[in-house]
Amino acid sequence: MDLTGIPLFAALKHKLGYLSEREKMISQNVANASTPGFTPTDLKPFSDQPGMNSKSNAVMLAQPKGDAGISGGGASMIAIAGNTEDPSKAFVSEAAPDSETTLNGNQVVLEEQMLKMNQARSEYDAAIGFYQKSLSMLQLAIKKPGG
Repeated sequence: MDLTGIPLFAALKHKLGYLSEREKMISQNVANASTPGFTPTDLKPFSDQPGMNSKSNAVMLAQPKGDAGISGGGASMIAIAGNTEDPSKAFVSEAAPDSETTLNGNQVVLEEQMLKMNQARSEYDAAIGFYQKSLSMLQLAIKKPGG
């Protein structure tokens, strides 16, 4: 049984791919925190990715309540994209300079990058939890009565 045939699981796979790619970009920003002239990058918000405006393939997932102050939202739209085999090609990155620039032109602020990493990790954990709960509900639904 292929779970990606179920829209909810396909959407979760896409969201997890996005968050994984975002964590990779943030870690590259941190690694270049002392590189002269480096401008940090980040992925566009998940709802601004290509193919995200199709309401027919969308599923709403609530974000953790503790992140409402950081992300500024209560729910995020998850759409099912056609090709999610290579996450690095499925998502759009953009320059995302932090609030300060050092004398050597570096625009990475470690505190801001750590906040972004914490937010991405919280969203990842929430998506994994949602995936596990959905999987257990599916297993319960296909179980024989009384067995």
